[in-house]
Amino acid sequence: MIVRIMGEGQVSLADSHLTELNKLDDVLLEEMENGDGPGFRATLHALLQKVRELGEPLPDDSLEPSELILPSPDATLEDVRELLSDDGLIPG
Repeated sequence: MIVRIMGEGQVSLADSHLTELNKLDDVLLEEMENGDGPGFRATLHALLQKVRELGEPLPDDSLEPSELILPSPDATLEDVRELLSDDGLIPG
């Protein structure tokens, strides 16, 4: 799966990591629903860090279609709300 972190680039990520990422995504969704700004910020950073950790960066000149688009680390609650689906940021 190709994942884009807005403002950073793309990484290739094995589908087997989605379960682990979904746990963070569930926490992020709950914090957004509760308006927990500090919790949201910490969990967003943890989610993006986990994607960077588990994924393999694609070259900057590579333009693969992204199957998943994640917000930038400085995204606000409102920015992320616009990207959300019923499943959160991570499908499944």
